[in-house]
Amino acid sequence: MWQTLLRRLLYAVPIALGVTMVSFLLVYLAPGDPLNAIAPADAPADVIEALKVTYGLDQPLPVRYGLWLNRAVHGDLGSSIASGRSVAGEVASALGNTLVLAGVAATLGVLLGTLLGAVAGFFGGGWIDRSVTALSVVGVSIPHYWLGLVLTIVFSVKLGWLPAMGAGPGGSAEWVWDGAHLRHLVLPALTLCVIPLGILARTTRALIGDLMQQEFVTALRARGLGDGALVRHVARNAAPTVVAVAGLQLGYLMGGSILVETVFAWPGTGLLLNTAIFQRDIPLLQGILLVLCLIFVSLNLLVDLLQPLLDPRMTRR
Repeated sequence: MWQTLLRRLLYAVPIALGVTMVSFLLVYLAPGDPLNAIAPADAPADVIEALKVTYGLDQPLPVRYGLWLNRAVHGDLGSSIASGRSVAGEVASALGNTLVLAGVAATLGVLLGTLLGAVAGFFGGGWIDRSVTALSVVGVSIPHYWLGLVLTIVFSVKLGWLPAMGAGPGGSAEWVWDGAHLRHLVLPALTLCVIPLGILARTTRALIGDLMQQEFVTALRARGLGDGALVRHVARNAAPTVVAVAGLQLGYLMGGSILVETVFAWPGTGLLLNTAIFQRDIPLLQGILLVLCLIFVSLNLLVDLLQPLLDPRMTRR
């Protein structure tokens, strides 16, 4: 088992290094000059050259990557071109809000999706199975931004029950666990949880349905095992795959919330990334992409470490 865990950890090292390269190089493929965010179009040439030196844009790309990677390893992601503030500070502030939103959405999606999928799998072929299948198909088909707009129109504009923008009263960007802030969380969390709910429901339903046809289930029934004990056996066999899918969905929620956060003006990494893209703020773009990609890699690593604990057979691979 320990050899398996060590191998997974070693695999994560080159992946993390590759993530740093992609995060650094990807933003240079986009058109436009990052200095346009801080220098007017008619700025003198000497001013442009001074700005290039300040932000290291006068160096060759490999040299820039090496310097950036060295600073990133020490926690320094540079300064935003547009605002002049520390990238690490801006990302850390926005990341806390994204973790709140993605965590609540993932919890709702995983719990409801797994529950609905398990019920549909145990009662395969009936109206429950058909209803859950239809719900899951609708869930994975609806675009985030469209659903967010519809929920805003219904519950904010028409009914006036819930706020439509911000993370707190008065457009606050600081998250606090109280009733006023939780009201701002409802709509974006519901919008964001729909896709993982549908994916988990379909995955769990397929797993449970397949396991219920296995010979060991027939043998357990023949021995007179009750429904409760049978459910535990089936759930234990389905758990490793469900955990893997749930971990991937949480990673996708962290990186895929840009549209939802933009629709609801939620002050997280998605909204910050959207702002950095339009401002062509390269240091901020690189910092956000690096942090989100490393979180995704870490979640995959965590899933890899949890799966052998749930299914000891995987340690033999």
